[in-house]
Amino acid sequence: MAVIRPEKVAKIAEIKELITNSKATVLVDFCGLTVAQDTKFRVEMRKAGIKYIVVKNTLLRIAAQEAGIEGLEPSLEKNTAIAISPEDPVAVAKIICDFAKTNKELKVKVGILDGKVISAEEVKALAALPPKEVLVAKLLGSMNAPIAGFVNVLQGSIRKVVYAIDAVRKAKESA
Repeated sequence: MAVIRPEKVAKIAEIKELITNSKATVLVDFCGLTVAQDTKFRVEMRKAGIKYIVVKNTLLRIAAQEAGIEGLEPSLEKNTAIAISPEDPVAVAKIICDFAKTNKELKVKVGILDGKVISAEEVKALAALPPKEVLVAKLLGSMNAPIAGFVNVLQGSIRKVVYAIDAVRKAKESA
């Protein structure tokens, strides 16, 4: 086995830490992007709090092996950049897929979600998910629906009792 230089060992450790501590990582092939397109892409990533770096395939392969991530090797060809989201796994996929729609040169290779390799199609499916706030609102709405229904049922019974008492009152007043 070849001896790895200390600066490369440090880079491998940095890549390993990034991919193990992230919610989602997406590997892209950026070959064909102009400098202006790449700069625009990097600005979008930075605004969303996503770390985007170009890595050597060999260093990424070693870091992935050390992190226990399997299945990454077939996609480690040509140019590779990784986009790492420490918070929101949907955000990184959404930004990359939206940018790739208008810039056909950017190609999604694979993704890493919770330590498991996912295909490019699965990354696109992840990008199609609604934002976290919308999902939370839908969940709370579905949790609130049975309670609201129960309250309406209780109010219906009380309403019927009030109507019955009012009818008795009217009957006694007219008598």
